[in-house]
Amino acid sequence: MTGIDLDRAVDEARARYAAARPISASWSERAARVLPGGNTRSILHFEPFPFRVDRAAGKHLWDVDGHRYVDLLGNYTAGLLGHSPAPVLAAAKEALSSGWSLGAVHEDEVRLAELLVERFPSLEQVRFTNSGTEANLMALAAATHHTGRRRILVFRNGYHGGVLTFGRDDDPVNVPHDWLLCDYNDIDGMEQVFARHGSEIACALVEPMQGSGGCIPADPEFLRALQQQCRDAEALLVFDEVMTSRFSAGGAQQLLGITPDLTTLGKYLAGGLTFGAFGGRADVMAHFDAGQGGRLGHAGTFNNNVASMAGGVAALTELLHPPVLDALHARGDALRVALNDAFSAAGLPLCATGSGSLMNVHGTAGPVASARDLRGADDRWKELFFFHCLEADFYVARRGFIALSIEITDGDVGAFLDAVGRFDPVGARNGRP
Repeated sequence: MTGIDLDRAVDEARARYAAARPISASWSERAARVLPGGNTRSILHFEPFPFRVDRAAGKHLWDVDGHRYVDLLGNYTAGLLGHSPAPVLAAAKEALSSGWSLGAVHEDEVRLAELLVERFPSLEQVRFTNSGTEANLMALAAATHHTGRRRILVFRNGYHGGVLTFGRDDDPVNVPHDWLLCDYNDIDGMEQVFARHGSEIACALVEPMQGSGGCIPADPEFLRALQQQCRDAEALLVFDEVMTSRFSAGGAQQLLGITPDLTTLGKYLAGGLTFGAFGGRADVMAHFDAGQGGRLGHAGTFNNNVASMAGGVAALTELLHPPVLDALHARGDALRVALNDAFSAAGLPLCATGSGSLMNVHGTAGPVASARDLRGADDRWKELFFFHCLEADFYVARRGFIALSIEITDGDVGAFLDAVGRFDPVGARNGRP
């Protein structure tokens, strides 16, 4: 396969996409005049322009040009329940009918906190935020204050929010904590950092699976070793379960049998409404309790907004039952295996990594166990796969990310695999030139 063949295929795919979406193109031109880059959420942009959604319901999206897509992206995991789930919509409407922007405490924030503490093994107490990014920022503040230390261990390729991103290069948007960087799944490298800096480390912040970094699962032995190093150094272990909390009723920590000191949450737990939370050991969370002498404040006008709190209660009590999450996890595992079988049988330089209902297609035949294994990947293959999926009326992320919702059925999975079986943009199947 020559580079010219792939470049031409990408150009042709973009041209077909653009020709079929003139109204979206017009909206993108209009947006670019008032929004830098034409958007206010960078990940949503792709070339030549993103399609603009007109409406959404259940498992479907409709764009302004009349195309209907089966949504396999699920708003980057926030849409676990699909679009406008009835119990959440009803609960939010009822809450809003009694007033909003209260500037006061109310009942549903207590109900939602009780539900979360009951579900997640590490949560003795919890506080709410508006996003996973905020949740991680507050967890880091709690950890540095509790330990009296400043250094924070994070892992390359990790993503903990828009100001907590650790790719190959320094991110100028990152908050200026004193970071120590290690390679994910590298036990020896991590232990060496603790040997040199253990007495300076306030906490380790880690995803049980690197989500935005390509759905690369942690080796359980790596996480257990990290927990032990934190204990030995009297540092806190912080699990970022903003994405992985969907793996079971009690999150990845329940499946792994590893209880961190603090956990951060977000995305889908308010039924698709804005949400974040952080919590953990009561002695650490007590720093936010002025009645116990706590010195940490935690502001946020919309932390306990009535719609999100009511939506979260409805989601957890009426929809997110353990068997539902277990079935979704199994469906996702089966899809990932089937994707890899299809790519391998066709001789395509693609593979899928992930766990359960979260996965990422990569432009390499793999295997992929860390970000190092992606250095030779060809991004053009992911772009071609993305446009092929759109032409087949399936929406995945441009970067290859897939997050199944509970609305997705086995029939949808079968239809998607049939579409994948037709993916052959440059006559590449089975090594044909």
